[in-house]
Amino acid sequence: MELEVRHLRVLTAIADHGSLHKAARELGMAQPSMSTQLRRIEQALGGQLFTRERTGCRPTPLGRVVLSRARPLVADMLALVTESRAAAARAGGPQLRIGSTASVALPAWLRRLRTSETAGEPTLQMDVSGNSLLRMVAACQIDIAFVHEVEGTTMLNLPGGLAVRELIAREPQFLSLSADHPATAKSVVELSDFAEDRWMVDPTVDGEWDGLSRVLREARLDPPLLHGDYMTAAQLVAIGEVVTVIQPTAQARPGTAIRRIAGDPIGVRLLLAARTEEDLDAVYGHLEEAYWEAAWQAPEYRALLEAEDAERSGGGDGDGDGGRDVGKAFPAAKAKAARPPDRASAP
Repeated sequence: MELEVRHLRVLTAIADHGSLHKAARELGMAQPSMSTQLRRIEQALGGQLFTRERTGCRPTPLGRVVLSRARPLVADMLALVTESRAAAARAGGPQLRIGSTASVALPAWLRRLRTSETAGEPTLQMDVSGNSLLRMVAACQIDIAFVHEVEGTTMLNLPGGLAVRELIAREPQFLSLSADHPATAKSVVELSDFAEDRWMVDPTVDGEWDGLSRVLREARLDPPLLHGDYMTAAQLVAIGEVVTVIQPTAQARPGTAIRRIAGDPIGVRLLLAARTEEDLDAVYGHLEEAYWEAAWQAPEYRALLEAEDAERSGGGDGDGDGGRDVGKAFPAAKAKAARPPDRASAP
């Protein structure tokens, strides 16, 4: 076997993390594949590069020698690829390459970016994996990544050197259920209301399976968990076959209903990542406005935000802004300010 840069990346990742599992996750590989790759590398170099101990993987003397040469090569290759891609992007005209996991805010965000003087023409790449998108930003394949991190999981890995800005520290996730489900009689549902229902989750989305499984275990529930993408889930929800977790900014489709879960046990953090703070400055405000526009148009989420704002403002009317700048206002005030002009008179 002839050594390539990808093999050197495997070695540096194992050394950096001290763990085959963590290194495999960083590089988007399965752990068995990484173990096989390591064995082939060791065979090609003629000796063991790491010792496997209870506390993790440690470089052998041979491993330290190889790593001392491998690290500069990996860094130089990354710099070459990054600079070349940046130059190619500049030569091709001002484009803003956006990558995102699924979000209801995307259409309004893209609309704002297209009319902005501070951002190039946006292109969009969707991916179920936030980790994949973050690696693409670091490798200069896209400019911006809008991703989510599921609460209670350790699935999101931020590559070094990225600028990151938090859009929402904790966004509660709601539940999508059939419109004729008995639980629709409640405005806020309990997890136990669905102990006998089939749940559907997309296991390819970073952290989704682990996050939902954790919440159900803590509630001492063990319902059937089906695998499926969320388009399929939406269709099955409408005919009463499953229930599924849904973003609070979503609006109910025909035959479905959306309800808040008591105690908001499922949450995600929404993050925006780029290579520089300047790149974030150019797009963050547009994303924030787009998110609150979507929140205003989602009845269940809007009701929650207004109730929380009324409580924070001491029992006020729910606007909670008092004439303040939208960026400093309570969430419902941000949502109200971001609503489309043609809906300004909506109740």
